[in-house]
Amino acid sequence: MEENYQLITKTAAGLEEVLSDEIKAMGAKNVRIMHRAVICEGNKEMMYRINYTARTALKVLKPFKDFRARNEDQLYKEIQKINWCELLRTDQTFAIDAIVSGRCFTHSLYVAQKTKDAIVDQFRDVYGIRPSVNTLNPDLRISLHIREDKVKVLFDSSGESLHKRGYRKMVDKAPMNEVLAAGLIQLSGWKADCNFVDCMCGSGTIPIEAAMFAMKIPAGYYRKDYGFMKWDDYDPELWQRIKDEADSQITDFDHEIWASDRSGKAIGITENNLQYAHLTHDIKVMKKNMEDLVLPEEKGIVIINPPYGDRLEEDDIDQVYENIGNTLKRNFQGWKVWLITDDAVALKHVGLKPTVKIPLWNGPLECRFVRFDIFEGRYKDMKAREAEEKETENPETDTDKGE
Repeated sequence: MEENYQLITKTAAGLEEVLSDEIKAMGAKNVRIMHRAVICEGNKEMMYRINYTARTALKVLKPFKDFRARNEDQLYKEIQKINWCELLRTDQTFAIDAIVSGRCFTHSLYVAQKTKDAIVDQFRDVYGIRPSVNTLNPDLRISLHIREDKVKVLFDSSGESLHKRGYRKMVDKAPMNEVLAAGLIQLSGWKADCNFVDCMCGSGTIPIEAAMFAMKIPAGYYRKDYGFMKWDDYDPELWQRIKDEADSQITDFDHEIWASDRSGKAIGITENNLQYAHLTHDIKVMKKNMEDLVLPEEKGIVIINPPYGDRLEEDDIDQVYENIGNTLKRNFQGWKVWLITDDAVALKHVGLKPTVKIPLWNGPLECRFVRFDIFEGRYKDMKAREAEEKETENPETDTDKGE
């Protein structure tokens, strides 16, 4: 059996615990949460499994070498100590991504350029020719992480970012990242045990991710290519076994998923993406203003990604949020409603007090993912019912209280 090694899986800020839970459920050992990443111990099988099934993973990196360098000359020399001729052929391509922090190195693009120079100079010295750089689809994507003088050289097993699932062929303006959409669904606590509604669906990303979650469709189900497939040690039989195991878990969903939007363009894009995902019959799509939506009788959960002040141009963003609040109070009684926004001022115009607030990042935007519980009847009556139900589920005896 292959010996375990460290794997670093990157994610969006705020989704680290969600990703950690996903990786733990796969059986990974020594799982640790970092900023925008989760570290675990695993082997090739675990690396393939995370790439294919983790819904909140962006990249899976395999560490290759660590060293120290305080300036560009030391970096160049240490990179040249690696025998790149054993890792690449002259007819192959490579790319370098660099992340730097601290005082020793301050420009990631310069670090990437210096690393590239060290690699191609080695090939020129040995063969007189060099492999080419291909930033879009290289045979080997190299990742450099530098913090002060500590340098990590890692190989990117994912290739393109894992948020590029493969089902989204068209997008509306300011589309949500698929990984963030999957993270919102898991953070909401939805267990695919009730109806799911997105009444500002845009390109359909959130409802599609909800359907994939509910039906246990693997995150990479629609994807064809991964970085590790170009590595010399790629094991197609192992990869096929992992895919078959995950695909065998796909199941039906007993409730409803609805996607609606006021924009006819957005609905057209959503319907096209559903066709690519083969989910046309699993998600109900309709062109409706939120206030005109007649909800299913069975209650459930709603996730809304409304226009942001910095994300889209709206004539009156405060009015948009006020309309959302009025519609929730009037039409969504008994539903749990989640909303993501970067606009704290506009959020106040919803006119409801959030019961949960979770900080998240949507690309460069610092956001809040908030929950509103839209009560049926009076709030005091609802709290009394909740307390009564809790007491019925967890009765305390005198002995329990004494302990």
